[in-house]
Amino acid sequence: MNLKQGYTKEQYPFPVKRYCQILELKASDSGIEEYRYWHRSENIWKEIPEGIRRAGILDMEIYLHGAVAFMIVETPIDFDWDEAFGRLASFERQSEWEEFVARFQQVEPGKRSDQKWTLMERVFSLNS
Repeated sequence: MNLKQGYTKEQYPFPVKRYCQILELKASDSGIEEYRYWHRSENIWKEIPEGIRRAGILDMEIYLHGAVAFMIVETPIDFDWDEAFGRLASFERQSEWEEFVARFQQVEPGKRSDQKWTLMERVFSLNS
């Protein structure tokens, strides 16, 4: 895979909010490879992306650099982070998924997705 080719991005016909977050994974080559495996579209449990969409998230991308995962979440402007992630945690298999992927993550057991990931501050934007 040539990372310098970049990634295509869908544009929405309306303004969106973007949230950027990081999460440390356990520094194990085999564990990181398995984390990649379970996040591929053909391997992820079907209920997980369905629940993410039901919570109101338009797009979610995860990038890896070594043992650091970087997530971008795009939502409608009126998206309420706390309310949406509270609902997401109650959806089918979501708690089971969080427990399953926690074995690859540097997190305390029993945490929801929004309690594991750390929101980042934007310090520069070329277009703002």
